[in-house]
Amino acid sequence: MVAAFCLVTARLFIWPAEGVPARADAIVMLAGPGNRLGLALQLARQDRAPVLVVSRGNQGYGGPCPPKTSDATVICFDPDPATTRGEAEFVGRLAARYHWRSLVLVATRAQDTRARLLTGRCFPGPVYVATAGLSLSSWPYQITYAWGSLVKALTLYRSC
Repeated sequence: MVAAFCLVTARLFIWPAEGVPARADAIVMLAGPGNRLGLALQLARQDRAPVLVVSRGNQGYGGPCPPKTSDATVICFDPDPATTRGEAEFVGRLAARYHWRSLVLVATRAQDTRARLLTGRCFPGPVYVATAGLSLSSWPYQITYAWGSLVKALTLYRSC
């Protein structure tokens, strides 16, 4: 049982499936730890999408909207609620308004699975994730938090 739990933990939160297409309709930086803004800006400078969406929510970037990079339009928002679920709901509304067909989320590996799940409930197209690094010391907390949040997402928040 312990080995199975460790394998599932590793697959869901340490080594989730990754991959970013050459082009998507929007890059969405979710709030949280790690150098997410740097990665999101890098993807925008690589012209991966015409729109960069930045969450300034709970424990997020929190600063002013970053400057426009290359030709990408920048949209900043404060999710309500200030959670991954609130971010997914807001992004789902934006995607419907602008007719987006694919998204690249910028998150951490520990948030990847939950972010895909919640965003997938609010957005019908493909959702890809680019992961920002975390400090080694934050991993125990992040994995514990990720398990609790994933259980909540699977049991309490079953729709967008």
